[in-house]
Amino acid sequence: MRPTGLAPGRLKSSNDKAGATDGADERIISLGCRLNRYESGVMARHVEAAGLGDVRIVNSCAVTAEAVRQSRQALRRLRRRHPAATLIATGCAAQIAPRQFAAMKEVDVVLGNREKLRAQSFYALRASGASRLQVGDIMTAPPEREARQPIPDFPERVRAFLQVQNGCDHRCTFCVIPYGRGNSRSLPPAEVLRRARALTERGFAEITLTGVDLTAYGLDLSPAMRLGDLLARLLAEVPQARRLRLSSLDPVEIDSLTLELLASEERLLPHVHLSLQSGDDLILKRMKRRHSRADAMELCHGLRKRRGDIVFGADLIAGFPTESEEMFRQTESLVAECDLTWLHVFAYSPRPGTPAARMPAVAATEIRSRARRLRALGSAAAQRYGENLVGTCQEILVESPSRGRSRHYAQAHIRGGGAIVGELARLQVEGARDGILLGTLRA
Repeated sequence: MRPTGLAPGRLKSSNDKAGATDGADERIISLGCRLNRYESGVMARHVEAAGLGDVRIVNSCAVTAEAVRQSRQALRRLRRRHPAATLIATGCAAQIAPRQFAAMKEVDVVLGNREKLRAQSFYALRASGASRLQVGDIMTAPPEREARQPIPDFPERVRAFLQVQNGCDHRCTFCVIPYGRGNSRSLPPAEVLRRARALTERGFAEITLTGVDLTAYGLDLSPAMRLGDLLARLLAEVPQARRLRLSSLDPVEIDSLTLELLASEERLLPHVHLSLQSGDDLILKRMKRRHSRADAMELCHGLRKRRGDIVFGADLIAGFPTESEEMFRQTESLVAECDLTWLHVFAYSPRPGTPAARMPAVAATEIRSRARRLRALGSAAAQRYGENLVGTCQEILVESPSRGRSRHYAQAHIRGGGAIVGELARLQVEGARDGILLGTLRA
């Protein structure tokens, strides 16, 4: 192992979904989901507390084969740029295939998804002879309900992520994430409230609740509770939380109280991102999803009737095995039927060991073509949404003097700049370009 040294330094994490370059003071590369970004912040605090010197970390993603490739690429890039650093591979890809990452000549240490959140994993790096491979069996991991992890700093961000749930009890045929995250585990509500209060005290105007399967929150607790129960307590007991946002939701797991709060609570933002994946019922069955096309439409139509300004996003997979052109058109038409605005499109890639990897594959060229078609639909939907807001005034959270994001998750460009970072401001929308709102601030 390369020496770590003892010089402490404030670490920052960068979201490296597209293989963005690593800045001089961005020592944790976080790929994939918001949960990874939250956990990168926890690791940064552990590295600082342990007094480690030049440590570089790649918090990997395994959701697609491309994500795994980017994780490996990030490790090689960091080694080229920082040859003397201690280089750590962690995250879902490292958890699922630890020996493959340990075999990379660039990597010094592989930490599992539980191990990366433990302070002792980083203190151990100061000792000679520390284990190079520290990856436990995530599927047998008991819930760590009393552990008080440090709360991330979220440097240079104006919104905070709050992890309230981890793992997944479902086994979709295309997904390896349960094998990287383990079974569903919920943070006790008292600890959620403590962390939320701490984040508001640091000045964050917006908090996003995140998890692998957020709508499964509380089912493993004793007594059991639901996500809506947690939201009700947050809204009542943390009045300083000015904006609460939810990460991806399973359309058939959303409990009635969550639906009621989404329809009625001003502080719970009118932006719902759904894990839909397909608009064809047979493909949904082959994916082992638990909702139907009709379920998705009923949910979206019902929420829109109750809260007219609500905006929907969705995860969609293009080119799932056995998907015909007719089946794919069902997904295309679902974008209009559910009035989806923000699309997160995945071009299907087989994950070894999953049932879908053994199903008859769609041609790679067709998969790429279908993904482009869905992304084009998403771009057009976002642009229409922006154009429909011209002449209105929208509340935005200011991310930089010239940039912000609306309550509905629309990006905004502030003409003339001058906005105060971290503040909630009013934007007079004067136009839209590529789905980005264009406007000036109003007093």
